[in-house]
Amino acid sequence: MELLPAVLAAVRAARSLDGLLVVVGAHPVETDADTVFCPEWERGPGASLRCGLAALPPEAEAALVVLADGPDLDPRAVDRVVDSWREDGGDAVAAAYGGVRLHPVLLARAAWPLVPDEGARALPARLVDCGDLNPPGDVDLRR
Repeated sequence: MELLPAVLAAVRAARSLDGLLVVVGAHPVETDADTVFCPEWERGPGASLRCGLAALPPEAEAALVVLADGPDLDPRAVDRVVDSWREDGGDAVAAAYGGVRLHPVLLARAAWPLVPDEGARALPARLVDCGDLNPPGDVDLRR
């Protein structure tokens, strides 16, 4: 089951992003998006995230993070999180569904060096209510 195309379609449907980068590691991925390979992917999701952040251009002020296993991502959640950061700032801003922090998560450049191996979930974040939208999902597939 290929989940990435649905996630990329949702990200591309958002009006608030300037670019798209897919971080790959454990498995080869076929995509028309720009990719960066993370040789340290086994260290955890934070290692992959740090690889992606390091590959962004110097003028990037923030990065919006989504997971490839969230096929129900709503583009409106992407726009809400980005708009909230643009209006109110913050080092980390995350979508919340029924009070539960999920994706997307926006990390301002100041937060990039703070990402631990376990990923951005370990960082405190200001929550943006997306409870009226469907959550992105979290599909775990075993190969």
